[in-house]
Formats: sequence, structure tokens, C-alpha cells
Amino acid sequence: MGRLILFRAALSLWACAVAAAAPAQPLAPEQERRLAAADSFTECDECPQMIVLPAGSFTMGSPESESGRNTWEGPPHTVSFARPFAVGKVEVTVDQFAAFMRQSGYQAGTSCWTFEKQKFDSRPERSWRNPGFVQAGSHPAACLSWQDAIAYVEWLAKKTGKPYRLLSEAEWEYAARATTTTGSRPRYGLGDSDDGICTYANGFDQFARENIAGTSSWPALHCSDGQAYTGPVGLLSANAFGLHDMLGNVKEWTQDCFHDNQGYRGAPADGSAWASGECPFRVVRGGSWLSYARLLRVAFRSKAFVEDRRNDTGMRVGRTLLGP
Repeated sequence: MGRLILFRAALSLWACAVAAAAPAQPLAPEQERRLAAADSFTECDECPQMIVLPAGSFTMGSPESESGRNTWEGPPHTVSFARPFAVGKVEVTVDQFAAFMRQSGYQAGTSCWTFEKQKFDSRPERSWRNPGFVQAGSHPAACLSWQDAIAYVEWLAKKTGKPYRLLSEAEWEYAARATTTTGSRPRYGLGDSDDGICTYANGFDQFARENIAGTSSWPALHCSDGQAYTGPVGLLSANAFGLHDMLGNVKEWTQDCFHDNQGYRGAPADGSAWASGECPFRVVRGGSWLSYARLLRVAFRSKAFVEDRRNDTGMRVGRTLLGP
């Protein structure tokens, strides 16, 4: 009996080792249709890990009573998702973007806007490889333009044969709020006070103010996460959907055009991207390591020129899923 138990244990360990060594593969249609909310999957060794978000509705935007609100964050409106979809568990990392560069031959430019020597400027020696601060492969890729982000998701879609893409702005906010019901929600996702935001968002905090030259007089969060610039993805707490760094670390490109002076008037209510017509500016969401409290509110939104690269801007991927 003892030998049988040992044999079965060894066989189980062997099976686990084989499973761990097996390369990740795109989901078969029947596997994809069996996915449920909170399930995760990875479809290639260099691909982002994806989390399935449930169908549901939420209230997008901020009410007029929200402190720090901008007029273009409204009017608040209901957005409904009829089907689940998948979202990157974390932001696209330096290692993942490097794999894309090696395999695709894409050229991501050799200049980036950075804050250095107490000045914001476009610096020709800066890029995703060297954004002006030290990064490891587990940090989020920065200095990415919207065009770079599109090239990455198109490569990912071609590599896997699956519909990878950028998130729509509505999908992004649904993912960040991590709720499937309508109604008002906390300004900072997990609360209305910024005192504890450093547990789940890498923003401009006390540590950053002390360690980035020329920022000692800037407003900073009343906490510290130990990161002056970007930090490893997934280091801080996840939200209720299991997603990390929805706020802070790097800003994230979305599919949507930024409609000046229009706010959400005319925006789709089904969660799709609002991207019609001329679109030189796209919406970026989530704030970054350089963002203070007001800019880390879930409803905060800003625009960026599609060709601009900034060392506080990166990306997260989305994926459409097969219906039942």
C-alpha cells in the first residue's frame, strides 16, 4: 500500500511538471464557451494573462457632487454589457512588449516625453527601453503611443488567431469600478479617501516626492508604496474583479476618441468604443506613478495625441469572447 501511495504521488508530481512545461495555447472554441466570470487564461507564453469579466451594468462617469470632478466626466449614464469579455489581469509588461518587438520587427520610436532635470520635455534618447528611470521586465511598458498599442494588439491577435484589442473606455471604467450594478461608487474604486490608496494604486506619493528631484512642492498622496516611478505589475492589491493596477503605475490607452466639450453626450450605452470620425486624440485612463489624488479617481479621463509617447503611459489589453 505504501509503495502504491508513493507511486501515485510521483505520478501526480510528474503530471504537474508536464502541465507546467507545456506551452500555452489559444483556447479551443469549446474551452472558450465554458469560461465563467473570474476565470483566467493565457494563450501563448508571451501573452498577457486574461481575466473574464461578467456581463452587467454600471453607472459611468462622475456626479456633479464629486470632489475634483471635471465637466467632461459626465453626464453619469448607465452602460450595460450583454456578454462577458476578458481583460488583462495586469498592464502589458516590459518583457511582453520586448517579445512583440523581437518577433514582429516593429519600430516603436526613439523619443519620449519625460520629466527629468525638473522639466517635462521630449527627449530623443528615451523610449520604452529606457524611459528615464530603471525598470525590470516585470514593470509595465511605458513610452508607448496609441499607435504602438494598436500594433501590439494586432500582433497578439495575429499570433493567437483571437480578437485581442484595446479596451473601450466604458470597458475600462467597468473593469476599474469592478461592479455589475448601477449607482454611485467610491471615487477611488476601493474608497472615497486617498489615505489608503497606496495599497492598490502606485501614484505620486510621499516616497515619490522625496525621491524625484524637483517635486518636493507638488501635492502628494498621504501614503507611500515604496515606488518612485513604475513598480512591478501585480505588486499591489487587486480589485473585486481580480485586476491589478487599474489606477496608477501607467496610464492606459483606450480605443475611444476624445470628444472635446461633449463629455459623454452621445456615447454608446452598450459598452462599445466611441471612435467615429476624425480622431487625433484618444482617451487615456487610470492615472500613473506621476498622478496625485484627484487624477487617480476612477472617473478621471484625459486625452493624448495618438503619436505622443510619455513615460507614464502604457497599455492593457482586452479580448472579445465567443457567446454561448
